[in-house]
Amino acid sequence: MSENWTFVCSTAELLPGELKTVWDEVNATPIVVFNRDGDFYALEDRCSHEDFELSPGIYDSGAGSIECVLHGARFDIRDGRPLCPPAYSAVAKFPVKVADGAIWTRDDRD
Repeated sequence: MSENWTFVCSTAELLPGELKTVWDEVNATPIVVFNRDGDFYALEDRCSHEDFELSPGIYDSGAGSIECVLHGARFDIRDGRPLCPPAYSAVAKFPVKVADGAIWTRDDRD
């Protein structure tokens, strides 16, 4: 498991209702980080239905979901679970930490 955290941005740069993508260089993983009313969540930036980025999709902060623009699959940003077809598998969820005004994440899979 990687102990190397990837810097996302300062907390002031990711306002509630916004998202930001980063690249975990240790595991070569695209990650999308969400701010939902001051709580931060991170998912792999890849739809589990089809290998396509989630970050260009529609982020609904109120519902806590992201919708893939390719086929309309929606995922819960808090745990990555699919909310509707055509996706049936969860998207990988990653830890987020906030320290000294900065947001960090990492691909913690083995």
